[in-house]
Amino acid sequence: MWTPDLTEMPIQQQFKLMIKKYGHDFHPIFPFDSAHDKIGSIDLSDKNPDFTEAIYSNPGLFTAFINERRKGFTYLAGGYAENRLMYSRSEIFDRNLRDDSICNEPRTLHLGIDIWCDANTKLFAPLAGMVESFAYHGADGDYGATIILQHQLETVNFYSLYGHLSKTSLEHIRLGQVFSRGEAFATIGEARDNGNWPPHLHLQLMFDLHNYEGDYPGVCKKSEAPYFLSNCPDPAAILQW
Repeated sequence: MWTPDLTEMPIQQQFKLMIKKYGHDFHPIFPFDSAHDKIGSIDLSDKNPDFTEAIYSNPGLFTAFINERRKGFTYLAGGYAENRLMYSRSEIFDRNLRDDSICNEPRTLHLGIDIWCDANTKLFAPLAGMVESFAYHGADGDYGATIILQHQLETVNFYSLYGHLSKTSLEHIRLGQVFSRGEAFATIGEARDNGNWPPHLHLQLMFDLHNYEGDYPGVCKKSEAPYFLSNCPDPAAILQW
């Protein structure tokens, strides 16, 4: 039987093979009971005429917008590679990623998936992972409490980032700590903890962390999309929704 030589393939192709081989055994990241829970989708891109600047620039209206669309759903998910204007609400997205100067092009392209849900919802490790780093980013519009796990599927190494967590998620975590598949490791933060966003998880995958610790850009310039999207594959691969 032919076995592919992973060393001759780009990391993106290796990753897809490993997801195909092991993905069926990933644990759900969120509590989910198919008899009661429902998952919906949401569009927060510049193509949604209902999602206006008046809404995304006002935390109260933004929360009301999300809650209205969550009616009948336990979770709302979406946003990978979505172009969003809402990041204009915070000056942290005005900085270039490479040299921290002011952007001459806005950072609007979202590199992860957002799952909007109740604050304090538990999160479970989709597969075994080691705590690579963690941090608290308290600025308006930032990640809030953030945990990055490192995973290994055969020879393929990658990272999963969980942003907008509760502060309590960081109280008993340590570098190098290993969470087994299906082990609870964090909870979703409230607005006061998570950068002043409606409660949700920002889930992002990376092949290379580029020396970031407890952090990695969740939004890039559209002109930088080919590079960042090649390093950040679609998190639906491990979300299994």
